[in-house]
Order: sequence, then structure tokens, then C-alpha cells
Amino acid sequence: MTALVRTVAVGRPREVPGPRDGETTRTASWKAPVDGPVAVLSGNLAGDEQADRVHHGGPDKAVYAYGEEDLAWWRRELGALDDQVFGQNLTTAGQDLREAVVGERWRIGTAELQVAQPRTPCSKLGLRAGDRDMPRRFTAAVRPGAYLRVVTPGTLAAGDALHVVDRPAHGVTVAEVFAVVHHERDRAALLLDVPELPASYHAWARARRHRA
Repeated sequence: MTALVRTVAVGRPREVPGPRDGETTRTASWKAPVDGPVAVLSGNLAGDEQADRVHHGGPDKAVYAYGEEDLAWWRRELGALDDQVFGQNLTTAGQDLREAVVGERWRIGTAELQVAQPRTPCSKLGLRAGDRDMPRRFTAAVRPGAYLRVVTPGTLAAGDALHVVDRPAHGVTVAEVFAVVHHERDRAALLLDVPELPASYHAWARARRHRA
């Protein structure tokens, strides 16, 4: 099966009920599919915004991709789920995102994107899923999807092919990075061999190595 983008989705921040009664939380986790071409800008997709740019935005988290294969796994575990439950911009098919190598480049439409890092779950994932335990489930599953940075702006659309045009020789995948950070911290030094990771990962790995 040729890898492709099944769905492109965008969303703007909204206020939703928070984890405590009477509280609200601002989030852009609710995203809706878009028909037709969507512009890929330097830091996001046109029509898409991040509510918290400190933790969920910036060039290393410009676009979030999640695999249709991973959604199918969750449905086998939990039953029916909203297609957009993880708040992803791109739902891919035919590409195992757990095996996406950090730093590999994708050409979709006229845009080029680079795999930057895995997603780290937070409480907003639980709010979007309607399940406060979802962040814990997400961590245990090691199916983090991939945050992408924009290398070349352009346009893309649902149905476009996903071509991996470059893959770094280090071979470290987003699933491996996620596992090191959340489950295998004694392997933290591995992250220092991945120059394409954001600097925060290298700082964390050096601190772990120093404590060890």
C-alpha cells in the first residue's frame, strides 16, 4: 500500500470544561477535517492554531501526524473512538509512524516536512478523549505519533501521497525516543546521537547521564 494522507484537519482554540468542576481549559485539540488543498505555512497549517504555544506550538511542533493503523489499534483496545480523538492535523495510512526515524523528511503535495519528535501526552488529551486515564494509556501504548517541522512550505490535501525522501542513518525512531523518555531512562544517552531532536531532549539526556 502506498503511504498517503487520509485526512487533513485544523482547529482553533476554544474553551472546554476543565478537569475540575466549574473550570474551563483553553485548547485547540478539537480539529475538523478539511476538503481541498491546505497551505502549509512555516509554523502551522493555514486555519490551525495552538492554544498553548509554550508547550504545544513552535517550529518543532508545527504539524502533528497520527497513523490510521494506530487508531485501529486503539479501537481494538477501547472500542469506538472519534477519528480526531488525538487532535492530529494529518491522519496517515500505509506508514507505521512508530518506525518513523527522527529527522526523516516527508514530501506531501508541494510541501516538505521533517519528523521532529514524538508527542508527550498531557491532561488535554484526557479532556479530548473524555477519559482522564487516557494520558496514562497513551504512555503505556508507545504509539505517540509524530510532530513535524516545516522544511518547505507549500500545499497538501487529503489523498496526497506521502513520500519519505530522506532518512537519517542513526535510525532512532519516534517510538524509541518516547520509550526512552517514559520507560527506559537508563538509555537516555541514546538521544544525544540524534541531532534532529529539539535541544530540550539533549538537555534532558545530559542531565540524566550526569545523575547516573
